[in-house]
Amino acid sequence: MLPLTGYADRLSVRPGETLRFHTANATGKPVSASIVRVICADPNPAIGGIKTEQVKLAVKTLQEPKPETVPSGSYAVAGIEGTLQGLNSITFTVRVYPTLKLSRRQVIFSNRDYGGSGRGIELELTPDLKPRAWIGTHADQATVASSTPLELHSWTTLTVIVDANANTLRLLVTPLKPHAKTEIITEKLATAPDLDDWSRRLSFASASDRAPVDTFNGRLEHPTLFSRALHDDDIAHIWRGDAVDSLLAAWDFSRDMNTNRILDTGPGEHHGSLINTPTRAVRGATWNGREHCFRHAPDQYAAIHFHDDDLDDCRWPATHAVTIPDTFKSDAYALILKAGDTEENIPFFVVPAIGKPTSKIAVLVSTYTYTVYGNHARPEWMLDEAWRKAWVAQSKDWKSYPYNPGEHRDYGLSTYNYHTDGSGIALVTWRRPMLNLRIGYLTYPYPDIRASGLRHYPADSHLLMWLANKGHDVDLITDFELHHEGAELLAPYKAVITGSHPEYHTPQMLDALESYRDNSGRLAYLGGNGFYWKIALDPARDGLVEIRRAEGGIRAWAAEPGEYYNQYDAEYGGLWRRNARPPQKLVGVGFTAQGNFVGSHYRIKPGARTNPKVSWIFNDVIADVVGGTGFSGHGAAGFELDRADKRLGTPDGAVILAASENHPPEAPWVLVPEEQLTHITTISGETHKQLIHADMVYFEVPGGGAVFSTGSITFCGSLPPNNFDNDISRILHNVVTRFSA
Repeated sequence: MLPLTGYADRLSVRPGETLRFHTANATGKPVSASIVRVICADPNPAIGGIKTEQVKLAVKTLQEPKPETVPSGSYAVAGIEGTLQGLNSITFTVRVYPTLKLSRRQVIFSNRDYGGSGRGIELELTPDLKPRAWIGTHADQATVASSTPLELHSWTTLTVIVDANANTLRLLVTPLKPHAKTEIITEKLATAPDLDDWSRRLSFASASDRAPVDTFNGRLEHPTLFSRALHDDDIAHIWRGDAVDSLLAAWDFSRDMNTNRILDTGPGEHHGSLINTPTRAVRGATWNGREHCFRHAPDQYAAIHFHDDDLDDCRWPATHAVTIPDTFKSDAYALILKAGDTEENIPFFVVPAIGKPTSKIAVLVSTYTYTVYGNHARPEWMLDEAWRKAWVAQSKDWKSYPYNPGEHRDYGLSTYNYHTDGSGIALVTWRRPMLNLRIGYLTYPYPDIRASGLRHYPADSHLLMWLANKGHDVDLITDFELHHEGAELLAPYKAVITGSHPEYHTPQMLDALESYRDNSGRLAYLGGNGFYWKIALDPARDGLVEIRRAEGGIRAWAAEPGEYYNQYDAEYGGLWRRNARPPQKLVGVGFTAQGNFVGSHYRIKPGARTNPKVSWIFNDVIADVVGGTGFSGHGAAGFELDRADKRLGTPDGAVILAASENHPPEAPWVLVPEEQLTHITTISGETHKQLIHADMVYFEVPGGGAVFSTGSITFCGSLPPNNFDNDISRILHNVVTRFSA
């Protein structure tokens, strides 16, 4: 755990609103808090290092920060209080699909008084994955266990029967495989069971109903509770869907998929809730591959996947708050915490009041992309010791942010990482410390090759520095407001400018940008690999984001077949290209290739300077080769590249202004998978090499709108060189000046 850290309850705030910060202090020293305006988040000494400016904004201390833990691990809780009173026999049955073997036990269900006497009943997997049931108290308990471990990634029905008539505890283990036999283990009880004291809440995937304790990794389906000891033929009826008497509760995990509720379809309606948002809309025990959408076959998606590292909120108390004055300038800010020699920063953005823009230009900040990448533990950190040592050394040399998610994994990783059981992380939240959303965070070491080595939030400060230097007054807006307010948010602005990597969007965001563009809006897309993945948002809780990495795309992990539909909006996820909205349709270019974090230059196309439609873009630009230097990979065209493609939606009237070339050999470039057919053929018919370049594009639309796109993720890094006096700077200045006129 970090000595001093925290998070804001949201990433953007308006004048008149109060922003709360949830912080943890383990230094043992008092904490001071202040607000700064972030001028430069790049720690590179060659650019002047980090620059902030103190602002007069009172920070209210709500309570003194104290050490906190992170309650990782998802589970479910159902209220069955009073249900077991008067009973002395019950049956509990559930389908289980384990995904990880651990050195500890993993609890499947429990109603034991975990923090007290331990009275109750519990079903668990032992460290060697053998099912075991407990009954009684901590001091006096009976146990029944299987001698055979469960198979990973395989479904098994587990049934626990407390039979007062026979005075036994039974465990039935039935693998869901052809010709598999049920193992039945029976233990005599010393005394007849009395269930009256066990009528407390029931937890699934955790030993405790109040905290993640001994959590389970894997999928659970159809937990069901009966008020008598069932016979073997009764149990067979259950899984055929036949009615069985004495039903107390039957939780159907296929219901209310986009909520944090679990529904009991039994007579008592003992509904429950999910803690830490496990993954839903996943294949269950009966999935047969004929349907790939859970809406069409809900019975085949009646499972929930629990992980011991799920996290939807650190649940720390709010310790500080700021109320934004009505006259406060829209800009990038941060809370600065200090405790002795330890310092932490928590960035946030102030956006204008609703309907009260303060500028003609809006910069669209990609907070959902920041969140999707939040705490990305890069594979180099884990696999390459030299890379890891270089990162640490450069951080010390540049006095940059000193903590890396690869080392501090306590706060949940990103959707570019895996859960501990090897499944891809599909759900993330901003209600936790995100170490790479920090002033001065380095993504890549080796400045001789990578230059500043920045991505996302710190990299986008290159653009904000340039806008300030050139005197372009701007409002900052974020994709949070864009999703919730749509085109009305954008309508007052003459121009809307993106940052370096606006990759993740909801349908509402794209609708708003498209409407703005088609109604005389001017859109400047200054990044690469933008508008690529479709995301869904929790409809009830801000800050929770879902991504299904469905077929196609350069992916950190691949969603399982049949699991391409979002649990939050029930729509097909994955690439926007596979959802009829390739990036080319919106901004003229789309993702084509990726290499290492190094850049090259653009060459201006013959005829672009003399074309009256676009010649103004090159005013005061002398050379035909531009962007050969920069603070991102030492070149304006690098790392992730976008190109024009009329087949995918680039308008017929679009002008390709320039294209990149001569990409460095130390970046082994790969074509995006959705463009490849074989190792030598592509969808477009061009060679792999021909498709590996960035296109700088301009086009106009019938409604009076216009788009300028750069097609490169490193473009903004080439704005600051030579004190912002260079050809890339001149090109963008010409565009922004014309767009905002």
